[in-house]
Amino acid sequence: MSRLVKFGLPALFVIGLVGVSLTLLQATSKGGNADRIAQLATGSLSGLDVSGRGDPASDASFDDPSGSPVTLKDFQGRTILVNFWATWCGPCEREMPSLAALQSMKGDEKFKVVAISVDAEEDRDYARQRLQELTGGVIDFYFAPPERWDIVYDSGARGFPTTVIYDEAGIEIARLAGEANWDSYEAAALIDAVKN
Repeated sequence: MSRLVKFGLPALFVIGLVGVSLTLLQATSKGGNADRIAQLATGSLSGLDVSGRGDPASDASFDDPSGSPVTLKDFQGRTILVNFWATWCGPCEREMPSLAALQSMKGDEKFKVVAISVDAEEDRDYARQRLQELTGGVIDFYFAPPERWDIVYDSGARGFPTTVIYDEAGIEIARLAGEANWDSYEAAALIDAVKN
């Protein structure tokens, strides 16, 4: 058997296998991903999930700042970042100032942070006060106590904080389970990418 057949063919096979593996790895990594939103899943937004893209927003009601019922469909026409939070949730409270900074930086007629407190009914006033303290009043108080958590369940929140971004038509763009730094460059770039 010639040396070429004995050593050359297996070497070519290994080189080809490595090349195919590297190509597949690059195509499935964030850098090789053609999805412009998924590419922004870096830093504290590395857990950004776009698998629910295209799902419609829930039509379950929650309370607006005046205590009147509202749904996510009432925000159609603007991109919204919905954050489910509670005063008993340490990560929720830690990220709230960065959500306020994002609202201050990017909030306008086309974008709004909608923070929905999931505290108990008897803690409504405390949750409102705590949101004021954490955000300096930059973010409006929305409320969905546990007995009215349809908005939480319908939105797929499995823990707190959970953040879901919807486009101006009320269609999910992306979501993030857990705490994030919303005043980061990545978050600003994400909002710029999704805001129309």
